[in-house]
Amino acid sequence: MSANNSSQQFWQSPPEEISWPDDEVHVWRASLDQPCSNVTSFFCTLAPDEKERAARFYFQKDATHFIVARGVLRAILSRYLKVRPEQLCFGYGSYGKPFLASDNCGDLRFNLSHSDGLALFAIARGHEVGIDIERIRAEGVEPGMAERFFSPCEVTALSALPVCRRVEAFFNCWTRKEAYIKARGEGLSLPLDKFAVSLAPGEPAVLLQTMVDENQTSRWSMIALAAESGFKAAVVIERQNWHLRLWQWPESKA
Repeated sequence: MSANNSSQQFWQSPPEEISWPDDEVHVWRASLDQPCSNVTSFFCTLAPDEKERAARFYFQKDATHFIVARGVLRAILSRYLKVRPEQLCFGYGSYGKPFLASDNCGDLRFNLSHSDGLALFAIARGHEVGIDIERIRAEGVEPGMAERFFSPCEVTALSALPVCRRVEAFFNCWTRKEAYIKARGEGLSLPLDKFAVSLAPGEPAVLLQTMVDENQTSRWSMIALAAESGFKAAVVIERQNWHLRLWQWPESKA
């Protein structure tokens, strides 16, 4: 699959031994709604700081989703690095992006996102990667949100669409922008209105322009992901000419 083609996406069960060419990006999909026994097992693999973060959530469902997301992430990374999940050590960038602090990480880069019980995990080698997923909710799009967060050309493109397609286009735009800033690891220090992405339903996901550095558009590429009905998602990587592989986490729902 080419970097700008989001058609023909199939989530497959992973093989026992995963081959991982340098030009591939792997995205894993998992349900965060797991049996209590799985949640307990995942909790046991977490580091003390992760357990403390889980304890700070007000709602138990949010805490459980955090535990499962981190537990599945550790389980996935352990398959690539051939270590036990609890042996992995994470560090965090200036704006909170996690990275592997282990000596044997083999230049592995990763990112994760989850929404409404569905999680995506992106794995790349030697290139920064970002991913975002959002549940499509018309009530979540408040009046004026596009004007507050999107670039002028994105606002114009959104306004030009039929009203019935604008919510889908809004979430196309939002997930692509979020995936890009997560890949760069700069958080909201990179304003969302200082770069533009494609958003019209059915058109390829593309980083169209960056107002800060025009050379960025040739460095990054993105794909819109068909995560599940009712969701929008995108993955961004700091390279061109790569291929996407989609894996379904064994304990997640189809």
